Formats: sequence, C-alpha cells, structure tokens
Amino acid sequence: MQKLMIITSYFPPEIGAASNRIFHLADGLKDDYDVNVVTPLPNYPTGKIFSAYKGKFSSKTVENGIKINRLWIYASVSKNKFLRLIAMLSYSFSLVWFIMWHKIPDKVIVQSPPLLVSFTCMFLLRYKKRKLILNVSDLWPSAGLELGALKEGFAYNILKKLEAFNYKKADLILGQSNEILNHVKTITTKPELFLYRNFPEIEFPKLKDTTAPNGKIKMVYAGLLGVAQGIYKLCNEIDYTAIEFHIYGSGAEEQVIKSLIETNKDLPLYFHGRVNRTELHKVLLSYDLTIIPLLNRIYGSVPSKIFEYAKLGLPMLYFGGGEGEDIIKKNNLGWVAKESDYEDLNTVLKSISSQRLNLELKAAIQHTAMIQFDFRKQLSALKEVL
Repeated sequence: MQKLMIITSYFPPEIGAASNRIFHLADGLKDDYDVNVVTPLPNYPTGKIFSAYKGKFSSKTVENGIKINRLWIYASVSKNKFLRLIAMLSYSFSLVWFIMWHKIPDKVIVQSPPLLVSFTCMFLLRYKKRKLILNVSDLWPSAGLELGALKEGFAYNILKKLEAFNYKKADLILGQSNEILNHVKTITTKPELFLYRNFPEIEFPKLKDTTAPNGKIKMVYAGLLGVAQGIYKLCNEIDYTAIEFHIYGSGAEEQVIKSLIETNKDLPLYFHGRVNRTELHKVLLSYDLTIIPLLNRIYGSVPSKIFEYAKLGLPMLYFGGGEGEDIIKKNNLGWVAKESDYEDLNTVLKSISSQRLNLELKAAIQHTAMIQFDFRKQLSALKEVL
C-alpha cells in the first residue's frame, strides 16, 4: 500500500473545524493509503498540553487505523504576538527534527495555515521527486489583516512572500472555497487546483419537531468563542424578544460571556460549556435555529458548520458574508443577514416565525445535504487527483 503523510497543526482530540476536517481526510484516505499524521501534542484551544500528554516530548500511536506522531510544542494562545510566534516556531523546529530523522513518503499533504509551519514543510520537502499537496483552509496573511490581527508593514510583507513560496512549490492545492482557488491563481498557475469543501462524515440523524408552545425560537451557537466569531458582541447586540440564545463551546471570550450572563440574569441567554462532538450533534437536534456569525467578512472563509448543520437538518441564520452566504442562499439552508449589520440581523430574526422552523424545512435541508454535500463523492474525486 502506498504511503501518505499529513502534516497538520490541529488534530483530535483537539476540537474545532480544522481538527475535524483533517481527521475526516485522514480517515477517508486510510483504505487506499498507509496514512501517517504528524501533529503537535494536543493543546488547542486551551493553549495547554492536554493532561493525557503532559510531560511527554513526543507520542506515537495508532488510532482508528491511522499512525499518529505527536511532536513537542511550546503551547500558547496568548494574545502576545511574540509568545504566539514562539509557539509556531517551536512546532516548526520539531518538524525539522522529525523530517531529518524519518523517511518521508512520496506524497505529503501539508495544512496551511499556520503559514510559518506550512512554509517550513514546503521548504524542507521541496526537493526529491515527491508530490507536495497544500491544503489551504484560510488565506493568511490577508485573513489576519481583515481580522485586525495583523497590520501592513515589514512582517506582513514577509508573510506574503512565504505564502507565495508555498503556493509555487506545491504540486496540488486543495482549497476549501472558490475564493481561495481564485486567489492562488493571482499568484501562480503552477499547481493543479482542487475544490475540497469541509464536508463532514457523520450519520444523518432522525429529525425532531422542536416547535415550542410559547412561540419562542430556541437559537444556538456551537463552536469556538474566539475573536473571529464575535459571540460576545453578538450577545450584546441581538434582540431577545422572540428568541432564547444558547451557547456551547470554549475559547478566548468564554469568561466575558459568563460574566455577561451573571450580570444580566433576566436575559434568556445560556452558556452550556464545551461538550464532545458526538454529544453536541444529539444536543443540537433539540434547537430550532443555529446562527453562524463572523465578526468581519473574511475573504476565502467558508465555515464548515454550514455543511455539518445541513446534515443535521438544522436551519441556519448566516451572518458573515462572502461565499458562505452564497451557499446558504443557493441551497435554501435558512436565512442571511448583512455582514456586520446588527440592525439587519435583528430584522431578520423578527421575520422568522417558529412555525416556519418546522419538520418539513428540516427534512428539506437534510435532503439537500445528502445530494450536495456528499463527503464520499468528494473524496473519490480527490483520490483521482492525488
């Protein structure tokens, strides 16, 4: 069986779209390839090495038929840019050491971002007759500029050069959106391009009618509570007249959200913490509507929640603009509010009656997911180009 290596900064038991995406990719390819995943010791999103791995310099296991090499990293989610740079550099150094002392197969998939980590891999592996596949899930550094995490200047220009180097050294680029692939074309025409959406591989659950007798819509957000999602601002801006808002997840804004709830006990706002993905899918079936927000529109970004929630038959309110908005509209998956416009968001919320969030709508959304967001069909197409 041909060997294939996947180098990524995120992998289960870490939570989030990035780790789920790479796990499903590895799991989907293991029947055709001897898959070896190289990833840091799990630490995201807490910024601390998970208890089961504390005190280890590295870990080598076989899980679900996938070989996994977990390498040392200086874990941090500090807002201090210097500490975050050290964290990325530490994993890059671990990768240099790993690549020096291990036989690297002829096919390697490298996850980007983080940009510095992906550059390390593309730079070290650019020689020899191996196929380098770059899996691009976000457009850094331009996404960082849009988020306010980066500013134009010397450092930004260096990152742009690293980005261009990565694209030019790749033989195949997997982009999670058409916007990403179009951006790559402005830099280089060398690599083959393939649209690889973040379709999840999950069971289609039996749907429930969740219509509440009091007519209040039970709206839910589940995921990372980070700067990009802007959940704290959302909690302060939305009109609670016709809804109750439930939040699941963890991240940088967790404490301020808890404090907001504590000081506003009259609001129908509830924080349920973090639950594992399997349990979350069961929990989500009891809600009427989910909201998918981005604090600012990020070019190239398409939240994988769209495809996951569609398979759960969960109507969506999308609040982030861009290609994600187009997917919601095209496939009739729910409602769209103008990006960053909280007045429009509240207008849209008021327009949604609990009667419209019925079993018929949920079944239609789930049926669309079966046809349009087929993970196995996409995976078969990917295998043809690998």
